[in-house]
Amino acid sequence: MKTTFHVCVTLGTRPEAIKLAPVIHLLRTSSNFQTSVVLTGQHREMVAQVMQLFDLKADYDLNIMQPKQTLTQITCNSLVGLEKLYKEIQPDIVLVQGDTTTAFAAALAAFYQQIPVGHVEAGLRTDNLFNPFPEEANRRLVSQIAQLHFAPTLASVDNLHVSGIKEGIHHTGNTVIDALLYVSGRSPKCNIPNLDWSAHRVILATVHRRENWGQPLEQIIQAWLQILTDFPDVALVLPMHLNPVVREPLMAKLGKHPRIFLVEPLDYEQLVGAMQRCYLIMSDSGGLQEEAPSLGKPVLVLRSTTERPEAVIAGTSKLIGIETDDIVAEASKLLSDRGAYEQMANVANPFGDGKSSQRILDIVHEFLAN
Repeated sequence: MKTTFHVCVTLGTRPEAIKLAPVIHLLRTSSNFQTSVVLTGQHREMVAQVMQLFDLKADYDLNIMQPKQTLTQITCNSLVGLEKLYKEIQPDIVLVQGDTTTAFAAALAAFYQQIPVGHVEAGLRTDNLFNPFPEEANRRLVSQIAQLHFAPTLASVDNLHVSGIKEGIHHTGNTVIDALLYVSGRSPKCNIPNLDWSAHRVILATVHRRENWGQPLEQIIQAWLQILTDFPDVALVLPMHLNPVVREPLMAKLGKHPRIFLVEPLDYEQLVGAMQRCYLIMSDSGGLQEEAPSLGKPVLVLRSTTERPEAVIAGTSKLIGIETDDIVAEASKLLSDRGAYEQMANVANPFGDGKSSQRILDIVHEFLAN
């Protein structure tokens, strides 16, 4: 009888690396598993930061990243590279995370080799195929391929049932909380040149999603400028995405404001430090919606939909859309009304307890041993 099983963890972006890091750590300390970590190269520099932080090394690197690469190129190059690799190393199971193009391509490549797929963070849905794009389609497609579905919340479990998934669904919590607690316990720093965190109420902001490119981004920018005009004690820290479609408008419209700090993407340790020190968060990022409740930070979500309604229901985050007046009104409420702020800040995190990775390993071992 086989006693050690080969698990191949495939990832390509920073969010995947963050959320899979605690899983990889446990896999590599377990005598039940042989572990291979594969990078597609969808995001190179940002993944390298996370791997270094968690002291992780990849066993294989497809190095697919190209300038201005399209979704089709990412998918095709990943499929070709992973087909060859999976044939060579013959894992017992492939683990993918979330809703990236890497996750979809890795799941499909494994399916073509008849290798079981485990999907970490399964069951998230907005029920709008094109919002967010392409993430909503990616996660639906992975659900149809995977045999193990690690759902972060009970709502995610329900979504999988509605999607027609009948077997292999497990409520595990979200591994991002495992990663967050590990990093936040190290009291990370976040030194921003010329910013005195104690002298301002700092809004930590991020924006990057395709649906917010163009006119929506212009509206968000105008809202931030108005908020800083209305509240002279407020500063804005804005790590800029590497994509020039996002960076160029931010730099053109916000680059000269004395209380706006446009910075390069923060590594995960710095980002956690910024979350710990900021007053509130404004973002279209999914990960921040999950992490912020553990640090007592309200999140205003710059989107009209979210695949994380648990945070909205719990009251830790609020969907505010991308209209300038709406953004200003909701931010002003939290900056002016201490009671409204405390109501959002003092809510238990609905996404996990820091033990999700161990649950996933236990389930994988039971699946492969039987």
